[in-house]
Amino acid sequence: MPYFANRRCATDRLPPRPRVATLRILERRRAPRDCRPMQKVTVRVPASTSNLGPGFDCLGVALRIHNDVTVTRGAKSRLQAIVGEAADLFFHQTHRAPFSFFASITGNVPCARGLGSSVTLRLGVLRALNALIGNPLDRLSIFQLCARLEGHPDNAAPAVFGGFTVVQAGVRPIIQRFDVSALLSFVLLIPDVELKTSAARRILPSRITHAAAVENCANACAITAAIASGNYRNLRGAFVDHLHQPYRKRLIPFLPHAIAAAEKAGALGAFLSGSGSTICAITLHSPKKIAAAMLRAAGSTSAHTLITRADNQGARILPLRTPQSATRNPQLRWAAGLKI
Repeated sequence: MPYFANRRCATDRLPPRPRVATLRILERRRAPRDCRPMQKVTVRVPASTSNLGPGFDCLGVALRIHNDVTVTRGAKSRLQAIVGEAADLFFHQTHRAPFSFFASITGNVPCARGLGSSVTLRLGVLRALNALIGNPLDRLSIFQLCARLEGHPDNAAPAVFGGFTVVQAGVRPIIQRFDVSALLSFVLLIPDVELKTSAARRILPSRITHAAAVENCANACAITAAIASGNYRNLRGAFVDHLHQPYRKRLIPFLPHAIAAAEKAGALGAFLSGSGSTICAITLHSPKKIAAAMLRAAGSTSAHTLITRADNQGARILPLRTPQSATRNPQLRWAAGLKI
C-alpha cells in the first residue's frame, strides 16, 4: 500500500517514497487517453416544487420526477426560443465561440404546471454545453445563469443542487441546501390545466398588510427550521400564505378545498406548487389516502395524482452509453470515462 494512504495527520513523519508508487504514477501518466472533445451529453434534471406556501421566490424542493436533456454537437437544427436564449447567454458568459448543436428533451415533468419544467430544459442545455467545452463554469455560476433566464431562483436552486434550498437573493445570491429524508412523501395533484407563470404573477397585489407579512415570514422560517433540523412534524400549520395563494385561487378555484382535504386526510400541509396549477401536499404517512382525498376535492376527472419523494442529487450528467463490446473491455471502459 502506498505510504500516503496511511498518513493520519499533517505532523506524521513520512517514510521514504517507495519506488513502486512512483512507477504506478508514471504508468498512469503514460496511459492512452481519448482527448477528442465530447460530442454528446445527456443531463438528467429533477422537477421542483417551489414557494412551499409562504416562501415566495425563496424556498424549493427537488423531486424525483425528471427530464433528460440531450445536446449533440454539430447537428444543425432549428432551436426552440428557450434553448437559443440559454445558449446565447452561456456562450456570452464563457466567451467561447458558439457552435451548432441539436437539443432534445424526454421525461415526465408536465409543462406549465408549477413543477419547474422550463428549468429542466434551460438547466439541461446549460449543463450540457458546459460539459461539451470542458466545464469552465462551476455549479453556482450555472445556477446564476439559469435563475437569470427564469427571472426567479426558487426552482433553479433545487434543480441544480438537489434537496431543499433556501435562496437569499442579491447580486451574489446565497444558497443554503439541506437533504430531505425519504420519510417525507410529496403528493401532487396535477390538473389538466396549463398555467403560465407570467399570467399567475400579474394578478398579485403590489402591497399586503403588515400582519400578513409578519405571518408569512414566521411560517417561512418555521418550514426552513423544520426541514433543516429533520423535525418534520413541526411543518404542520406552517404552509399558510398571504402573498400569492389567496389571489391565485381565482385561477384554481378548488385550491382551498384540495388543501383542506389533504390536511384532513393526515397531511402535514399542502400548498400551490410554484404558480400552479399543481397542488402539493407533504406527509409522513398515508400518501395514497391523501391523494384520493385531494382528487375528490378537486371534483375534476381531468386531474391526476402522483406520489414522489425528494431528489437530493440535483441535475447530473448521465454516463455515456458504450457498445456491448466496450463494457467487456476494461481499457475501453476507462477510455470512455466510466469507472471500472
